[in-house]
Amino acid sequence: MARTASIERITKETQIKLSLNIDGSGEAKICTSVPFLDHMLNLFARHGFFDLEVAAVGDIDIDFHHTVEDIGIVLGQAFRDALGDKAGIRRYGQASVPMDETLASVATDLSGRPFLVYNVRLPKVKIGDFDVELAKEFFQAFANSCALNLHVNVMYGDNVHHIIEACFKAAARALDQATQLDPRIEGVMSTKGKL
Repeated sequence: MARTASIERITKETQIKLSLNIDGSGEAKICTSVPFLDHMLNLFARHGFFDLEVAAVGDIDIDFHHTVEDIGIVLGQAFRDALGDKAGIRRYGQASVPMDETLASVATDLSGRPFLVYNVRLPKVKIGDFDVELAKEFFQAFANSCALNLHVNVMYGDNVHHIIEACFKAAARALDQATQLDPRIEGVMSTKGKL
């Protein structure tokens, strides 16, 4: 069974088309009009071995907020749709990723109960035109839409680009682990019988 999803979301603020293959090879085709987010989504796909296509147009003349948040929503929905009833998945994933002076750790639980813990201290700066606080908005929207318990922790780091990049890479690797099928699991990994 293919674990794929295609989503189209159109609002007055954004128009997004996204396709996801959880069991891909890390191929990405990303065009969001937000260059730093394109970079993060490309490496997210590569490090998670997800095939990902995103085409987005948004009201970036105002700022990047709506586009970044809505892409998080659509990506979360795509994971949720592609995983279906979550039968056979490992459910939990954890990864720590160094990026030069930075170390980020992400833990995930595809529990159906959305929650974000985001222990990432960043100064209010921009990377290019990207406001760094939008990384949290992305992860919040993604966790809520995916119904994912997501813990993002940065132990240390100075360079804001390295910090955010390490978070995206760690999130991808943790999700790759959590979405893996395990032949030992019958149904879902829960004593409740449902996730």
